[in-house]
Amino acid sequence: MKITFLGAAEMVTGSCYLCEVDETKLLVDFGMFQGGSAADDLNFNDFTFHPAEIDYLILTHAHIDHSGRIPQLVRRGFQGRIITTAATKDLCSIMLPDSGFIQETETEWINKKRLRAGKSLVEPLYTSEDAHDALKYFEGIEYDEIITIHENVSLRLRNAGHILGSSILEMWVKENDKEIKIVFSGDLGSKNSPLLDHPTMIDEADFVIMESTYGNRLHPNSRNKALQLLEIILETVKKKGNIVIPSFAVERTQEILYELNTLKEAKESKLKDIPVFVDSPLAINATKIFERNKTYFNDDTIKLFESGDNPFDFPNLIFTETSEESKAINFEKRSCIIISASGMCDAGRIKHHLKHNLWRSECSVVFVGYQAKESLGRRIVDGAKSVKLFGEEINVQSSIYSIEGFSGHADQKGLLEWVSGFKKKPSKIFLTHGEDEALTELSRLITKNFGIANEIPKLGQTIELSPCKESSVVKERSFASVASIQTNIDHLKNDFEALLEQLQEAASAGEYVKTDELYYLIDELQSTVKDVKNKVK
Repeated sequence: MKITFLGAAEMVTGSCYLCEVDETKLLVDFGMFQGGSAADDLNFNDFTFHPAEIDYLILTHAHIDHSGRIPQLVRRGFQGRIITTAATKDLCSIMLPDSGFIQETETEWINKKRLRAGKSLVEPLYTSEDAHDALKYFEGIEYDEIITIHENVSLRLRNAGHILGSSILEMWVKENDKEIKIVFSGDLGSKNSPLLDHPTMIDEADFVIMESTYGNRLHPNSRNKALQLLEIILETVKKKGNIVIPSFAVERTQEILYELNTLKEAKESKLKDIPVFVDSPLAINATKIFERNKTYFNDDTIKLFESGDNPFDFPNLIFTETSEESKAINFEKRSCIIISASGMCDAGRIKHHLKHNLWRSECSVVFVGYQAKESLGRRIVDGAKSVKLFGEEINVQSSIYSIEGFSGHADQKGLLEWVSGFKKKPSKIFLTHGEDEALTELSRLITKNFGIANEIPKLGQTIELSPCKESSVVKERSFASVASIQTNIDHLKNDFEALLEQLQEAASAGEYVKTDELYYLIDELQSTVKDVKNKVK
């Protein structure tokens, strides 16, 4: 069996693995790359396979960095079966069309600028209609059910505890009358989740493909995260400011609502009268899907629902669906809590709320999830003094917080505990879905604590797995193509021209250029140069 690492290799986003078993080809996940122009270019790259030749796609969960390019795959010819949990199928029915709408909207905005500049127009990655077309290939199955999808391939989905319906994939593969078992961890959940059970422990595997997002970090105590949020809210309200929470529409928004519900119901709570706006149509629809899929929750949450206490609903909670309702939030005369998507601030209504609140020193922005490199959210968390929103430079004057305890990912301790659950140690673990520091540290600890061989595969690398319990690199597949390199060179040229234009305008007006803005532009250019060099190699 061969596995090619087509995403989430030496990076966090774009999860995708091509598995080849004799003549059968299947994909595990087909996610979107996220975080800046370099990631966008990867999304538009030519595939290294023919979509029509893919027989199956196994989807671990609905997050866009795992599912987000499925409509593109179908658009280019895939007609196989997409197997996932029933809850993931439900969530994808709203998330993928929403993603398609965002692709269309952003492309329309880009094309207006290109038209004014006399440049050729570009196509969206896919459309909302493409997403709806893709949904007809989805099949929902239940946890713990072993199914045979081919005479040589069987699989089972286990609870990953990450988001509603998220799964760990166990796959049994027969070749030459011998069988090996491969486990794909998907994204493993945190034990701090108030909604979901812990990730399932797996007894045995020959090979494991494992996520490493927080391989070098520990989350704070689960109760501390709620108390920290409470302190931030009360301090901000005291200053008469707003609390803006960029939140992923699926799972994170619902967990925040759960915690706010608990805080508001506490005796002598000071939060009772503070309005909470959920300003994301996707989050609103996702919350309805959560309420319809109660069996996926842990026992405590199920009991809450059975007692008539909906943990996602409380007084002064306002769901805003229309753009008019969304805009009206910014004219509120009292302090409020605004929960809006996207969680990394790269799209959606959150950008409007940041534009209205980032420059206000009395306001707070609270990040409650992972921020990919080069994303707007990451730049704010890393201390950017100003950011550009809708063509306007916005100074960052508000208080910026990051509460890692809300993360849906297992931290370093949780990841190591999951590895310790193997009664029969795997021959090798392949570490993916992490940044360099997280991958390196987790690799060191797995070797030290368990003596298990492990490896950090490269993007595009193909590895052959065999029943003799060894693995070998078959070949390195280059992602470079004339089209993708030319795209990066075009970006580089445009960025240089923009920088020169800004410097010339400032010089002719006798003005100074802010050094932080200049350094940011230079960093962006260097990043693009590095990406072009890597692709040429």
